[in-house]
Parts: sequence; structure tokens; C-alpha cells
Amino acid sequence: MILQQIVAVLTAERNLLDRAIAALNGISTQPRRGRPPKAVQTSARPKRRRRMSAAARRKLSRLLKQRWAQGKMKLRAKAR
Repeated sequence: MILQQIVAVLTAERNLLDRAIAALNGISTQPRRGRPPKAVQTSARPKRRRRMSAAARRKLSRLLKQRWAQGKMKLRAKAR
């Protein structure tokens, strides 16, 4: 009687393990959803650096200098 109970418990455990293994195998075979990992993305296409033309650099420099000058003027006006 005790031996039959032990066998029944072990069989139930085996069934649970079989279901868990089947579920894990099912997860690994399903296609991955969402964004691919970064390693895959970077190897898929080369990264291009954007270069600014000399004229664009001059224009940006002029605009930034104007912005800084306006900021300095505001600070000087507040100090008075």
C-alpha cells in the first residue's frame, strides 16, 4: 500500500516535470517579439557619422556667439 502511494506521488511529480519541460521547449521555439538586441541591430547596418559643412559650422558659430552675447547683456542689466 505504501509503495503504491510512493509510486503515485513520483508519477505525479514526473507529469509536472514533463509539462514544465514541454512549456519551456515551447517558449524557446516561438519567434521573438519586439526590438532585436543591440548587437544584432548594429551589425545589420553600419553607423554613419553626420558631418557638418564649413558654411554650416560658421553659421552655427555666429548664432551661438549672438546667443552668448545676449545672455551676457541680460546678466549685466540685472547686476545694475
